[in-house]
Amino acid sequence: MKELVEHIARELVDNPDEVSVAEVEGNQTSVLELKVAKEDLGKVIGKRGRIAQAIRTIVSSVSAKEKKRTVLEIMD
Repeated sequence: MKELVEHIARELVDNPDEVSVAEVEGNQTSVLELKVAKEDLGKVIGKRGRIAQAIRTIVSSVSAKEKKRTVLEIMD
């Protein structure tokens, strides 16, 4: 899952080397923390959050298939 989010984010931004994804695992929920360069933050979020919502939809679909709950957080 972590690799999927990292791949999607690297394709969207101008500085792919500054993309990092950290995974924090809990009992029932995993949290993916996506960090990008400051100037690329808007590209990952998109107009009205549409790109961020699309990435979250993909993450929730894949995690539901694996019978897990995963949340994507985009860090400043």
